[in-house]
Amino acid sequence: MPFELPNLDYSYDALEPHIDKRTMEIHHGKHHAGYTSKLNAALEGTGHEEKSIDDLMSTMDVNNGAIRNNGGGYFNHCLFWKSMSSNGGGLPSGSLSAAIDRDFGSYENFKNAFSKAAATQFGSGWAWLCVHDGGKLEVCATANQDNPLMPGIGCGGKPILGIDVWEHAYYLNYQNRRPDYIEAFFNVLNWEEVQKRFDS
Repeated sequence: MPFELPNLDYSYDALEPHIDKRTMEIHHGKHHAGYTSKLNAALEGTGHEEKSIDDLMSTMDVNNGAIRNNGGGYFNHCLFWKSMSSNGGGLPSGSLSAAIDRDFGSYENFKNAFSKAAATQFGSGWAWLCVHDGGKLEVCATANQDNPLMPGIGCGGKPILGIDVWEHAYYLNYQNRRPDYIEAFFNVLNWEEVQKRFDS
């Protein structure tokens, strides 16, 4: 079946004032919708149409730019929307909190590492929190719409949290103040969803 643009679990204005309604309308309704339709077009006749998005990302030919860019755009944004909530913010808890303390030393150390990866990603891209086999956590960043599931991209592991640092994710509200947008993201971060991904 063709991939479909996912519905959000919240309204476009639910994340204000941290992420504004107009940015959400354009980001989800235009950008993510565009990646979705272009991915479906790129998959036609390839024999990969029935793969899940996770399988597609982890087995793809990274030299296929149409699938790489649009598949990455589709996967990354699906994860991004779920990573936020109108009831977000706060701190991680349980096994995830313990893993963050183990692998980063403290929550503040994790937040600083994640924020730095997002702030220093040159140009367009993403910052990620990934979990490796055995439960070890790692922060990394990728360019454009690449993600850690793709072969040979680096970082590796399974992404359980991602932040979009393409300008379309923040420029209407924050202009060139990317660090302010990154800080605001923590106010809507859905730790419950990240915990579910970590546990699975």
